[in-house]
Amino acid sequence: MDDLLAWRTKFPILGSSTYLISNSLGAMPRGAPEAVQEYTDAWSTEGVRAWQHWWDLPRKVGDEIAPLIGASPGSVSMHLNVTSAEATVASCFDFSGARNRVVYSEMNFPSVSYLYKAQESLGARVYTVPTHDGISVDLEELLDSIDDDTLLVPVSHVLFRSAFIQDAQAIAEKCRKVGAFLVLDLYQSAGVVPVELDKWGVDFAVGGTLKWLCGGPGNAFLYVRPDLAIKLDPRLTGWIADQRPFDFIVNDHIYDDGAYRFMNGTPNIPGLYAARPGLKIVTEIGIENIRNNSRRQTFMMMQMAASRGWHTTAPEDPSWRGGTVAFDLPDAYEISQELIARAVLVDYRPKSGVRVSPHFYTSDDEIQRFFDEVDEMLSSRAHMRHAGKAHMRHAGKVDQG
Repeated sequence: MDDLLAWRTKFPILGSSTYLISNSLGAMPRGAPEAVQEYTDAWSTEGVRAWQHWWDLPRKVGDEIAPLIGASPGSVSMHLNVTSAEATVASCFDFSGARNRVVYSEMNFPSVSYLYKAQESLGARVYTVPTHDGISVDLEELLDSIDDDTLLVPVSHVLFRSAFIQDAQAIAEKCRKVGAFLVLDLYQSAGVVPVELDKWGVDFAVGGTLKWLCGGPGNAFLYVRPDLAIKLDPRLTGWIADQRPFDFIVNDHIYDDGAYRFMNGTPNIPGLYAARPGLKIVTEIGIENIRNNSRRQTFMMMQMAASRGWHTTAPEDPSWRGGTVAFDLPDAYEISQELIARAVLVDYRPKSGVRVSPHFYTSDDEIQRFFDEVDEMLSSRAHMRHAGKAHMRHAGKVDQG
């Protein structure tokens, strides 16, 4: 653990707050402003000539992400957000035929449901697999829902409310058996839980650098199984996806043979610069080392909660628990707001509670501080000064994931 804590100096915010919210926004590495400065320097001094450096940047960043998710080089394209990446996947398919069923979970992040419900106007039939405990989705029930009429199965690897880890390999095998395609959301796993996309036989995967990869917003990724990619022509496309983008040929779109096949318009160049320092750090540490520490610290939190009689909405079994533990406390929203006011950064989710997400840079003392602060609040009721205040966006706080 001491080796991991040596990385704390790379993250400025750790000097001024107890940062327990990597499930929503990973801490910014000290190298990120320097990387963005490289972008602005190139723009300032080279102008349009800077494109000679920028053009291949999405490919380079995609290839830096690939080994962190068990993917082959050249199989990952970069996008602005996961919703647009999943929309690209949806645009590869025709929902007007007999195989038009979309199976997803009640525990998915809502943006996915909005996207696929919108495909109903194109013929999609959407089925939602329910949760029976608010923590997990029964694997057998999910697998039984994937039938010969199923086209797409967009599900999360790690559930955002509970951090329950779904059996991605079993889901991929069932999809393959019936001819459906798995779209696996890695946002709550990439960077904290080992992922083996090629080994598992996953068809598509989406995620981003925003959270556990410490790469900031505007950097989502899309993995497409290499042998499948060349067979697909997404309708959501653009000039970057063409084999000859600088020939500017109208009405003669020839798709790129590589990852750029799934891109569309001009990429988010400054965001790509900002992502690289975090990816470099996570790569140097190694996902297995991060996972081992995460399991230890989440187990510690589960024990500390149990000793206080607190109810958690996280899996008891560490093998099925991702990087977050949520505490379903009375007045959980108000507690989360008082913690934030005290520079203990956490978040709140309905049907989940106060979510706490240590990362490799989190010390055990910081976890102890979280429990000490909540103990004091439950005694003093100091958190109730936040009662009646609006949640999230309406309070000027926009939170993601």
